Amino acid sequence: MAKKSAIENNKRKQKLAAQYAARRRRLKAIADDMTKPMEERFEARLKLAQLPRNSAANRVRNRCEVSGRPRAVYRKLKMSRIALREMGSKGLIPGLTKSSW
Repeated sequence: MAKKSAIENNKRKQKLAAQYAARRRRLKAIADDMTKPMEERFEARLKLAQLPRNSAANRVRNRCEVSGRPRAVYRKLKMSRIALREMGSKGLIPGLTKSSW
C-alpha cells in the first residue's frame, strides 16, 4: 500500500489539472499560433507560467486504484500488476483466469 499522503497529493493534482485544463488549452493555443503577433504569444506564455505548477496534466501520476502503487499500472484497468494478479486469482475480474499447465 502506498503512503496516504502520496495518494492524496495525486488526487489534488488531478483536481487541479481538471480545473485548469480549459484555461491551459486556450493559452497554449494562443502561444503556439504562429499567425498571432509575437507580443501576444509571449503574453500568453507568461500567463501560462503563472498558473499553478500542479495544474499541468503531466504531473499527475498513474496509480493503482486498489493499492495506490505508482508503477506497473495497466491503464485500461487502472490497476497494478500485483493487484491484477491477486484479484484475478480470486476470480473477481470477469473474463480473466490465471493460466496453469
